[in-house]
Amino acid sequence: MKNIGIFKLILFMALFAVACAEDESVNLVEPSHRAIVTSEMDFDNTINVGGHIDFGDISRGVESRTWTFPETVSRISGTDENTSSKDVVKGFFYEPGQHNVTLHQVFKGDVYPNEDSTVPNNSREIDTTIVVTVLGAVEASIKAHYINDDGSTGAELTLSDNAENEITASKAVRLSYTTAGEPISFVWNLPGAKPIQIMDAAPEVDVKYSKLGSWDLQFITSRSRPGGADTINVKKFIKVIPSTEPVTLDRVFEKESQTKIGLEFSREMDPETVNKNNFSVSIETAGGAVLSPIIRSVLVDSEEGNILVVELDNEIMYNDDVVKISYTPGDLGTLDAVASEAFTDAVLTDFIKVNLFDDPTSNVDNSFETSEVSNWPYLWWGGAPWDAYSMSFSFDQAHSGSKSMYLEFEPNGGMIIGNTDADGNNVTFPTEKGFKYEMGAWIYVVDLGTPVTSNLRMFWRPSTDWGSCR
Repeated sequence: MKNIGIFKLILFMALFAVACAEDESVNLVEPSHRAIVTSEMDFDNTINVGGHIDFGDISRGVESRTWTFPETVSRISGTDENTSSKDVVKGFFYEPGQHNVTLHQVFKGDVYPNEDSTVPNNSREIDTTIVVTVLGAVEASIKAHYINDDGSTGAELTLSDNAENEITASKAVRLSYTTAGEPISFVWNLPGAKPIQIMDAAPEVDVKYSKLGSWDLQFITSRSRPGGADTINVKKFIKVIPSTEPVTLDRVFEKESQTKIGLEFSREMDPETVNKNNFSVSIETAGGAVLSPIIRSVLVDSEEGNILVVELDNEIMYNDDVVKISYTPGDLGTLDAVASEAFTDAVLTDFIKVNLFDDPTSNVDNSFETSEVSNWPYLWWGGAPWDAYSMSFSFDQAHSGSKSMYLEFEPNGGMIIGNTDADGNNVTFPTEKGFKYEMGAWIYVVDLGTPVTSNLRMFWRPSTDWGSCR
């Protein structure tokens, strides 16, 4: 009996070993899966004339394949044929346009057509077409025309070095271009003109010439991939000559800082004729105060001779101010000896900074249109009496929107609140070093009750200098 038991154990172990060996010898079926790559697949298979693309068939379960390239316009590296059965081939292309490269594959079984396919095609064969875009060289041509006084296109200018097409100061020129090779970047460099540079321009642009002298022109058009560019340079393209027409004030703007006003004239001004005593400035604040700041200096801009820079002394401008500047007749005139006429209360229209609370990307609800009480939480700074108030929102006495915040204070009460978004995060807005900012609020008092001294303060973090208030 004992020997029989040992025999059974040996037999069981032998059967187990055979079973394991049989499991290990099972042949797994390789799935047929199409996968094709190219060296320029991330760039829409776009190349320059004479360039090449590598094509790779990394499909699984391929039994045979045939690449076919278009004849006469392309060549497969390493062969004189336009077909190949290799898994990786390099193709060169010699003519601009769109060209089809095809791949015919025969698989060992029904093929999954894509990497994310869950069901195979009911076929062992599949055809693929890859479109190759071949771009020619980047080329450009430009034209320039005078602009008539009625705004219509005038005579064409000569585009050759030293042509020095004459134009009267303060007149404009219309520039246009055509290109080949599908460039995506277009840059005009125009010394002496306004603007001095135009990037990604429309096919037709107008530029104004105010600075006397002879000026070059440059046009650059390019594409990044496949790389290509064309540059046109014209030396002494245009010559700006003096004008006898009246000089005009075309723009009043904030220049460089909150203390400087730019006056842009139709042509260059003579620095010897500038006298600050002939200018005056008024500033009407959002609160209704009217200030008459002292003018520190009035100078011709060092880079743009048709701009005067008016610098205020010990006063700054905010973008909710109404800034006006006037000039009484003096000696102010252009370099071509034309006197400037007087102007009164010319309004500053362009501030460097916009109102931060009016920025559409800001989450500040400056008119309470979307605010709830929960967006203005009590901050728990010291307890009573700063929690002795009640808050709600009303449609009465609204200022810039349709809602207002309504507050009631208990006797001797106060309030310290912050502003948060719907998720309870503090509302933020960007500030920039070198600029001064002001905050303000419109308050309508319904009932003061017994005589009190009001004290309203607004802070943002990190706190800076709160001693400068208007």
